[in-house]
Amino acid sequence: MVFVDGVRTPFGKAGDDGLYAQTRADDLVVACVRELLARQPQLPPERIDDVAIAATTQTGDQGLTLGRTAGILAGLPKSVPGYAIDRMCAGAMTAVATTAAAIGFGQTDIAVAGGVEHMGHHPIGAGMDPNPRFLADRLVDPSALVMGKTAENLHDRYPQITKDRCDAYAVASQAKYAAAVDRGDIQSDLVPVAVRSVERGWGVASADEPPRPGTTLADLATLRTPFRAHGHVTAGNSAGLNDGATACLIAGEDTAAELGLPVAMRMVGFAFAGVEPEVMGVGPVPSTHKALNRAGLTLDDIGLIEINEAFAVQVLAFCEEFGLADDDPRMNPWGGAIAMGHPLASSGVRLMTQLARHFRARPDVRYGITTMCIGLGMGGTVIWENPAFEGER
Repeated sequence: MVFVDGVRTPFGKAGDDGLYAQTRADDLVVACVRELLARQPQLPPERIDDVAIAATTQTGDQGLTLGRTAGILAGLPKSVPGYAIDRMCAGAMTAVATTAAAIGFGQTDIAVAGGVEHMGHHPIGAGMDPNPRFLADRLVDPSALVMGKTAENLHDRYPQITKDRCDAYAVASQAKYAAAVDRGDIQSDLVPVAVRSVERGWGVASADEPPRPGTTLADLATLRTPFRAHGHVTAGNSAGLNDGATACLIAGEDTAAELGLPVAMRMVGFAFAGVEPEVMGVGPVPSTHKALNRAGLTLDDIGLIEINEAFAVQVLAFCEEFGLADDDPRMNPWGGAIAMGHPLASSGVRLMTQLARHFRARPDVRYGITTMCIGLGMGGTVIWENPAFEGER
């Protein structure tokens, strides 16, 4: 299976003043699907076999079988089916893994996969009704249902990961992202979206809203720790509450060759793994071990790592477990979600799209991974191969 191309909307801040306060979630996905088709005019739309779109809160403008409705709204032929996926933050990653499995089994040739989260319209946990047995039968710790509290629990597990280390990591993420924007690295991935607000009228969203360029350690030192008194987790060393969508085209390599579609990456393998829900941020560790073991690789074989930055402590726990420096140059070269945002179910394809761009510029790198933690105690990892690799195989 090959990754042909990926795009995303600019990410916005959730809330009444955010970029997408007056924009529907499904319209964000539609913009991405249309852009993919515009970028690949040689692809007959009727050749698309499926559309898999993820959302964590599947209600309202994120409901009604998103993959099917997004396909119809984007102008795909009615013969193209679609479906919705929920694996919380790894929704889009799971959409890619699921459609890739269908390609590998020979039942699908080309698919669209992606995700959306409008956290302004659907705050995390909105409408949630957890089974009372989770707590009554002590199946999970009560903190497992609040992501910020799970990050504080991770600090307890790794006391060597201090708040100062997390703040320093966050400052670096902001700086790397700002530098990437200055170089023009980010802009080619973004799909401009027409937006409207009551106060400002019509406009165009063409840049990410969450970044805070110029953030300093002194700035972060003043922020409160809302999940625990005298804790470690702040708004500055975590991803924010965001709105946005992603989509990508994946295909069988023979089909890509037949239609003249570019091959940005080849999938080597993927894995998902579970951990204790109260420390969900450690999830990328076992999922990465599992994926590497299945592929017969080690982390030494991996030249680029795109890891989602839900919380700085979660990334640093990954570093601790794999013996990486906090500033390992392989990891998130353009910064991450702490800077650009994390619209939950959409982020997996954002990671993949950026890795594909890195591969194009780095023919010296053969393998890369995309990995992320997942609510309720899971991790997901996908291993990719660079088709432009010029070294020995």
